[in-house]
Amino acid sequence: MRQFDVVVERDEEGMYVGSVPQMPGCHTQGRSVDELMERMREAVELYLEVEGISSESLEFIGIQRITVAA
Repeated sequence: MRQFDVVVERDEEGMYVGSVPQMPGCHTQGRSVDELMERMREAVELYLEVEGISSESLEFIGIQRITVAA
């Protein structure tokens, strides 16, 4: 068994969007967090089947928010 971190966001239409920082391009969406997490498990399993994961993968630490003038 392996564990992966999932970053969860909500888009302007209310859909939940998830991505795995250790797996570039591994992302999906769902109408609820439960649906999203089910789909994320499927996406991670498929990613591992196709791409595998390097033993030198990055460790997810966290997310920080910054403010810039725009």
